[in-house]
Amino acid sequence: MMEEKQGNIKISSENMMPIIKKWLYSDKDIFLREIVANGIDAITKFKKLVDMGEATAQPGEEYRINVYVDEKAKTLTVEDNGLGMTADEVEQYITQIAFSGAEDFLQKYENASGDGIIGHFGLGFYSAYMVSSDVEIFTKSYKDEPAVHWESDGNSTYTISETDKPDRGTKIVMHLAEGEEEFLKEYRIRELLRKYCSFMPYNIYLNPKNPKGTVAEEEKPEEKPEGEKDEKKEEKKAEKVEDRPINNTAPLYLKDPKECTDEEYKDFYRDTFMDYNEPLFWIHLNMDYPFRLKGILYFPKVKKQQVQLEKGQVKLYCNQVFIADNIKEVIPEFLMLLNGVIDCPDIPLNVSRSFLQNDKQVQKISKHITKKVADKLTALFKNERERYNECWKDIATFIKFGCIKDDEFYDKVKDIVIFRNLAGEYKPLSDYLGEEISDEDAGKGVQPKAVYYVSDEAQQAQYIAMFKEAGLDAIVCDAYIDPHFISYIEYKNPRRCRFVRIDADIDGALKSGEEVKADDHKDLIELFKNNLDNKNIAVKVEKFKSDKLPAVVNVEEFMRRMSEMNSFYGMDESDVMKNATLVLNLSNPIVAGLTSQPEEKQKFVVNQIYYLAMLSYKKLTPDELSDFVDKSTSLLRDYTKQ
Repeated sequence: MMEEKQGNIKISSENMMPIIKKWLYSDKDIFLREIVANGIDAITKFKKLVDMGEATAQPGEEYRINVYVDEKAKTLTVEDNGLGMTADEVEQYITQIAFSGAEDFLQKYENASGDGIIGHFGLGFYSAYMVSSDVEIFTKSYKDEPAVHWESDGNSTYTISETDKPDRGTKIVMHLAEGEEEFLKEYRIRELLRKYCSFMPYNIYLNPKNPKGTVAEEEKPEEKPEGEKDEKKEEKKAEKVEDRPINNTAPLYLKDPKECTDEEYKDFYRDTFMDYNEPLFWIHLNMDYPFRLKGILYFPKVKKQQVQLEKGQVKLYCNQVFIADNIKEVIPEFLMLLNGVIDCPDIPLNVSRSFLQNDKQVQKISKHITKKVADKLTALFKNERERYNECWKDIATFIKFGCIKDDEFYDKVKDIVIFRNLAGEYKPLSDYLGEEISDEDAGKGVQPKAVYYVSDEAQQAQYIAMFKEAGLDAIVCDAYIDPHFISYIEYKNPRRCRFVRIDADIDGALKSGEEVKADDHKDLIELFKNNLDNKNIAVKVEKFKSDKLPAVVNVEEFMRRMSEMNSFYGMDESDVMKNATLVLNLSNPIVAGLTSQPEEKQKFVVNQIYYLAMLSYKKLTPDELSDFVDKSTSLLRDYTKQ
């Protein structure tokens, strides 16, 4: 018979506990993962002993974890039917080793910043004190030894004694501290189990009605008079209530891809990410050499066409135990726009970010994931081009961001980057690149091929119409990332292309070719300069191929990009109009005959031409818009003789 025993913890827990709490504070709910994972580990070890013939399980026994929330008693309990512990093992593994580990941690991290640990230093069991004022352990070993009770409030003492526990395994009872009542709500614990334990390899039950998972064989009921209830049978029915595990012990990513159906992939996506929009397609990662890696990456459907760089959720696991979301040291940053699950058993659960950054194995894993993604996209482009084109608006942001962030990814996918032209056709980047100009030509000032693009089809509709009429084409670059992407393409192909928005190169693209001398049209130019309120805008004359528009606003590409970059970083964008030019179209009869009009009409027409040109380029200021509306209303009155 074991006598109750008290002991002193060797390390000063007054120093240990504040540091543990400091390190876990940002996500202290991870304590539940640690406690459940310990139970999973105990079951795994026992199962291995059974397989080796060194231990015996009960016939039909289900290996499982039971989690109980008792709001009235203010306790949260996690129970496993693993190998359990003897009194000596409790002393060794709970009191000595764990606190010894805490001492190492204390020495190493007490002066460190709080961002360096994934998996939280391996103190497992003691993470319970993040939310508990007192913790009890009830455990019975698979060996033929008495059950043990251990208890400590996390300070400097503990008690250990013999107890009555009939079944093998370990039960951790956490008496929750004041202020931690959220962990006494069943919905909150369900949420945490879903987050951290979704794919753990043994069933996890929350508040099970049948905690052993077995049902006694039903006895044959005695004959009862008609109409009288058979209470024993009713009791048996109640006993046969089937609990449903909260986790999936055999997640789809562990299966051979050849054995998975499209419907299974879609179901797994819905269940894991709670997204009821079907993914576009997916990549199933499955390899065992030179490192172990399994997972599924999903390409989600974008909800808005002009999408910003919104992160997805790539969940990282180690042997089905959740580590964290979006760990950029393992998962390339641009892949975090996707949704997915990746399980890397070769990555330790308890590891610092600095280790991940410098570990060559981790770097290989990251590169392999990138390669598999590039291979999938390339195969889709080559084998299912129509589908690839249909998906482009949803995957374009991801691919472009990947190119910018990872040169190796760009090299793998540059031939499958496509652009939509004004006719709605998709063509690869290579179709728009020109021949590389020589050093000699570059020295003479020869420019690379101009690739015209549209950033807003509605705003630039007039320019588009002129381009089409002139037999010119342009590509559509209207995504949030496109200004950065086209700059990157120019950087990668400095002598093969330069991107020019269709309103930035009117002279080169649209003029008729007939020489126009400014001196011959001084009066027209002065008429505009003298009558426009905007004194910053320059005025010039040209003959366009089309006579439709009387004038357009032209801003040189480099200056406009500089202005947009300033705006992107919160700086003033107004300087762009200081470099704007109002280009008058001498092919348009209104412009050509303006100087012969009566003086009172000239100012009216000058401002209307300016407003129309500005509307095709940008929004008018409030004062300009008010004046434009007044003048337009006046024109309507004259036209209708009102």
